[in-house]
Amino acid sequence: MNPGEGGELEAMQQQLLLFAQDIQTIVASERTQREDAESALRELSQSYLTMVKTLALVCEMKDNYTRHHLDRTYQYAIALTRRVAPELAQDASVGYGYLLHDIGKVGIPDAILNKPGPLDEDEWRVMRTHPVIGLQLVQPIKFLGEAVQIVKSHHERWDGRGYPENKKGEEIYLPARIFSIIDTFDAMTSDRPYRKGLPVHVAMEEIERCGGTQFDPELASAFVKLCEDLKLADTEATALTTLR
Repeated sequence: MNPGEGGELEAMQQQLLLFAQDIQTIVASERTQREDAESALRELSQSYLTMVKTLALVCEMKDNYTRHHLDRTYQYAIALTRRVAPELAQDASVGYGYLLHDIGKVGIPDAILNKPGPLDEDEWRVMRTHPVIGLQLVQPIKFLGEAVQIVKSHHERWDGRGYPENKKGEEIYLPARIFSIIDTFDAMTSDRPYRKGLPVHVAMEEIERCGGTQFDPELASAFVKLCEDLKLADTEATALTTLR
């Protein structure tokens, strides 16, 4: 190797070293930017969740029945969603919908909402407007995404005899079909001023019996299996317990 070639090699090595340093600087900068972006996204997601929980709390404060009902049904709906559609369980908007499903009840008169007895037909006609009221409340909030479908459709039935749109079968948004089972089960097993809640095992049998009419039959079977795995039928309590 002549002296000229040695100088060129040294210069090339120096250039490669500088290039490597530049790459390291760029990678470090991108990593910092990515970490900052992820941190900002986490903070934004937490802010969204806090807002949703605040909205749900408004509903709880108005309706004596929904106290503790929201937390119970949310946890069991997420548990069932993880079993039948794991990808949906990771979608924040689905959880938002579970928490806000009854937000439309803020538009129902207190005399109907907290009546200490069964509702008459006229009162039920008013009560059945709460999914539409809920839709009107949440639809303008863009970050809620598909949560609005749960708010609107959690009282639809598999056989098309639900409300407010008489949708049937797979026309109904899957998480809404999931939640209708959890919501009904919690209602059946909860005490009301005018009746005692059903034992868990009786409510499980009723959910399975109504698969194919009121509920998606596959989801009804999956929910009963979830209850069996959690040994809910062996507990003394009637209503769903909070998952820990």
